Amino acid sequence: MLKHVTFLGATALTMSLSGTAFAQDDVTVDTVIATVGETEITLGEVLIARTELPEQYAQFPEEVLFEGLVDQLIQQQLLADTVEDAPANVLYALKNEERTLLAGAAITVVAEAAVTPEYIQAAYDERFANAEELPEFHAAHLLVETEEEAIAAKTRIDEGEEFADVARAVSTGPTGPNGGDLGWFGPGAMVPEFETAITALEIGGVSDPFETQFGWHLATLLEERVQPRPTLEEMTPQLTGELQEAAITAHLEELAAASNVIKPEEGQFDATIISRFDLLD
Repeated sequence: MLKHVTFLGATALTMSLSGTAFAQDDVTVDTVIATVGETEITLGEVLIARTELPEQYAQFPEEVLFEGLVDQLIQQQLLADTVEDAPANVLYALKNEERTLLAGAAITVVAEAAVTPEYIQAAYDERFANAEELPEFHAAHLLVETEEEAIAAKTRIDEGEEFADVARAVSTGPTGPNGGDLGWFGPGAMVPEFETAITALEIGGVSDPFETQFGWHLATLLEERVQPRPTLEEMTPQLTGELQEAAITAHLEELAAASNVIKPEEGQFDATIISRFDLLD
């Protein structure tokens, strides 16, 4: 629990910089920032420590961050030097941490190589080259409880009243106050009976009364269009993820095929060993 505990203590806030000053152009990640006995603490270690700080530390001035991180690393090294034999849990944690970091670096290389503007454009073109054009409908409806009410509403519309006015007057559905307008929707968005009624209409036409699980309806088709195709910009995040995932999967399969990977046979180990934390003591 040492990490970050002393970072914002009084010492870190009141210390002043001392020693030889380096010009920004003179430093590298291997520049030694401090020493503890024979152990050197480099700028690279300080930089990594900063990346691991919680977000709230970003509000502090860089001089406070610098001094606090250096103090933290010095204190950690002082304590680490007192441990003669590293506990098993530390050794295995270090192995896992190294494996994780190296794997992450490898994945980053593969993922970055998998995504270029040209690859994204090609994936976009392939996705929509033979894509079926889907219709979209802009419709309105009115909903009533009985067939008789639906027939009466249809009569009013046939006699010249506007569909929207009749819907406002009689519809019990949530769209009634706005004239029954349902906005744009595509195939499969509505219950089958409603979709059948709408697809049978010409623009401006009004259906005969029909029943669904919600009650009795009249519907009118206001507009129809081909469903807009997503733009390249809209699809880029999704295509990027798909390209990276495919590249990483292919790379892992290639690595596995070229390596002698031996997995435990089924039943070789009792799965309860995953909870044998006492072995780390």
